[in-house]
Amino acid sequence: MKTQHKKPVLVGRSEECGILRECMESTRSEFVIVCGRRRVGKTFLIDRFFESNYDFSYVGQHRTKTRLQLKYFAKSLSKYSGKKQPAFADWYDAFDALEEYLESLPDDRKKVIFIDEMPWIDTQRSTFVSALENFWNGWANRRYDIVLIASGSATSWMANNLLENQGGLHNRITHRLYLSPFTLAETEEYFKSIDSPLTRFDILQTYMLTGGVPFYLSLFNAKMSVAQNIDMMCFNRNAPLINEYEELYSALFSHTESYLAIVDLLYKHKDGLTRQEIVKAVKFNGKFLSTILSNLEQCDFIERFEVFGKKGSTVYRLVDFYTLFYFKFIANHHNKDTEWWSHNLDNPGIKSWMGRTFELICMRHHKQIKKALGIWGIATSVTSWKAIADEEKQLPGAQVDLLIERADRIIHLCEMKFSEQEFYISNEYEAKLRTRMGIFKERTGTRHAVVHTFVTTFGIGAGKHRSIVHSEVTMDDLFAR
Repeated sequence: MKTQHKKPVLVGRSEECGILRECMESTRSEFVIVCGRRRVGKTFLIDRFFESNYDFSYVGQHRTKTRLQLKYFAKSLSKYSGKKQPAFADWYDAFDALEEYLESLPDDRKKVIFIDEMPWIDTQRSTFVSALENFWNGWANRRYDIVLIASGSATSWMANNLLENQGGLHNRITHRLYLSPFTLAETEEYFKSIDSPLTRFDILQTYMLTGGVPFYLSLFNAKMSVAQNIDMMCFNRNAPLINEYEELYSALFSHTESYLAIVDLLYKHKDGLTRQEIVKAVKFNGKFLSTILSNLEQCDFIERFEVFGKKGSTVYRLVDFYTLFYFKFIANHHNKDTEWWSHNLDNPGIKSWMGRTFELICMRHHKQIKKALGIWGIATSVTSWKAIADEEKQLPGAQVDLLIERADRIIHLCEMKFSEQEFYISNEYEAKLRTRMGIFKERTGTRHAVVHTFVTTFGIGAGKHRSIVHSEVTMDDLFAR
């Protein structure tokens, strides 16, 4: 008896699909760049949209010499053209053969070419980029019927050679599709597509590990609980994410050790570091450091946060959910319990991690928070703020991870609290909040109205200390589109 397999559904990506549809209907040739971090679903989007019906497709080979790249390119071209291709001397020969094949196809429709993992193709001393320039400028761009789609993770190669190319491809890219991880709403849509019974509270916990990265979500078994899935993915003997950390960064970046040094540094400084503080901690600077920070940011591993009251001042924070989980629970995990997560749900370390990660989820969903507050149409700036304690002057320290400053002169100090039921504000906690607000007003000198906004899973419980809450956002609000 044959098993019927359910075809994977394309979730979200409606804007990207709309652009691809426009490309197929336009009266010009189109050069489309699809980029984003590894595992975010770049190839899946293109394959599902076109249902893998390409006129030509080639996938770059990781850490493979030019000679072999050309061999595989010729093999792929032979498959599509039905004509055995000779060995190509260089990429000029390869693209000449591609031109010849495409010219043999009917001229009453768009011809779709998909070149995946393009950064891997351009090996040292390769002629790939110049041959690509020649192919596009000398032939494809002069036609109306070519759609060339180039995909690769958002590293400096994609930026330098395609998006910001100052040579033959300057201003030739017609569309750039940047794929971000799913939001909570899109993650919920994904779980519905696989008939998963998970509640929003469950989905929130899955997001703490996956960060909405589609590949990680695809590993979830719809018939298992969240805890069982985490054990299966991270603690079982053949857990697919045990070695993901090394593979994730090494597959993306050369000089991997330098990238991991920055990632490790930012993990140890959860509140973030300025560029100057990073320079003091590592042995490299200048353009090399700029490239590393830019690549990590473009791949959604780190994020820059503006500092309130310091125009132009930013801090870098590690925001990749899997990496944070790896450092906390996998890197130094020597326990052979294959159901460690299920057996330790009340572990203080897990509770602390959930609270911290919920804050990160809220910061990623600040647009949903603004929508819930009814200030979507008001100009705002989203920042963080920290005051260092000064023992000599007897000034206490204070910190706000998420601060929303409105153009109508109101500042929301956001408190983000993860709990399994309503969150209750104690007498001590209210006093702490009032003290922090006083420090904020004094140290910043702001004349704006300052209010407390709480973002919680299930809301604020009733009680006399609830009066300190100006506005409230719940987990359901974070699932808004």
